[in-house]
Amino acid sequence: MDTQRKLGWGLAALLVAGNMIGSGIYLLPVSLASFGSSSLIGWLLVSLGALALAAVFGGLGRLVPTADGLCGYVEKGLGRFAGYVAIIAYWLTGVTGMVGIAIAAVGYLAVFYPVLRETWPGAWCNVALIWLMTLVGMFGPRLMAQLSGLALLIGLVPIGAAIGLGLFAFDPAVFAASWNPSGRPLLSSLPASLVLIFWAFLGVECAGVISKQMRDPARDVGRASLAGVGLAAIVYIAAVVAVFGIIPASDLAISTSPFADLAGRLVGPTALAIIAACAVIKATGTVGGWITIQAETARSAAGKGYLPRIFGTGLIAPKTNFVIHGVLMSLIALATAQPTLGGQFAILVSVTTVLVLAVYILCCAALIRLTRSVGQRIAALVGMIVPAWATATTEPGMLLVAVGLVVMIGLAWPFVRRPVDPEVQPL
Repeated sequence: MDTQRKLGWGLAALLVAGNMIGSGIYLLPVSLASFGSSSLIGWLLVSLGALALAAVFGGLGRLVPTADGLCGYVEKGLGRFAGYVAIIAYWLTGVTGMVGIAIAAVGYLAVFYPVLRETWPGAWCNVALIWLMTLVGMFGPRLMAQLSGLALLIGLVPIGAAIGLGLFAFDPAVFAASWNPSGRPLLSSLPASLVLIFWAFLGVECAGVISKQMRDPARDVGRASLAGVGLAAIVYIAAVVAVFGIIPASDLAISTSPFADLAGRLVGPTALAIIAACAVIKATGTVGGWITIQAETARSAAGKGYLPRIFGTGLIAPKTNFVIHGVLMSLIALATAQPTLGGQFAILVSVTTVLVLAVYILCCAALIRLTRSVGQRIAALVGMIVPAWATATTEPGMLLVAVGLVVMIGLAWPFVRRPVDPEVQPL
């Protein structure tokens, strides 16, 4: 690929932030309503873990600048089998996770078309959004990064206004009343929120995934990762305070568009519609950004012999790659359809997050093996502890599904081919 067409760290940071600031900010307040405003503690802890992970990917980018995505990092540090498990698990998270992101867009579309709150109209709208962004993704990563950056700006302007209004009209009594709706001790209730919150930070690794599409991976992966995570953390924490300071937890629990509801309460129905429209644009742009990441992951896996060659074995994902993912995501959207969008969202979020946290832990272990820097090892340890804690406290059923998928990946190892692309040999 022409160097001038590759991504610099600034554009890559927008892709990182754009992929994170999507369904996390727009729909997670609903999923976290049962934890109340005390979930702010969870946001602070996970932000710390995400910044540590950004430092981990920055360190890996400097140590292994020729790696082709996350698999290359893990493979270099822990061997080919670990790299295989990491990339297939990550690939599965993208297939399921993008459906969850599209659900957030559907939830805000329901402000204009209430019929989308019903099971099948919502599911088919989800499929339509997936295919729209799949078609856009076929035009290449640069166009998608630009669109993701534009969607991020469109999404942040009204959300920033809503946060500003929310903080200005902040009601300490509402925030305090929503602190701990369950009444359980925080040490027993709060950990269960960490997996849901980590969903909002999925994307910290995006700069590493597209390292082959960056001008200077050794320098730019770290810069893009830290800048993207820092921006997302600031927005998330401000959003949590604003939302829980205006809307009681009991009202949040039944909402499909919490930020639109916040604007509606403070300004009126016009503001509600504007926020909802911008949320649809942002969430749809996030789907597009993740489609690019997903295509790159599958292409890299195919080049190493971990997936069929139809996903691509060169440096650019073919159009068939995008079509296959569109079909897979459509099937998942229809198969997981639930009576409520929140119910479907929670299922996809839990499975996706547990799988990707396992990949993060492998990347941290790889950095510990590869580096001699004390600072990088400390970042890797923090990056392992927070995801491990979140995984251990997730709902048992979702944890069992995720572990079962990882075991199935491992059992398929004897059937894995050798690399088929001479430019993507094992490290």
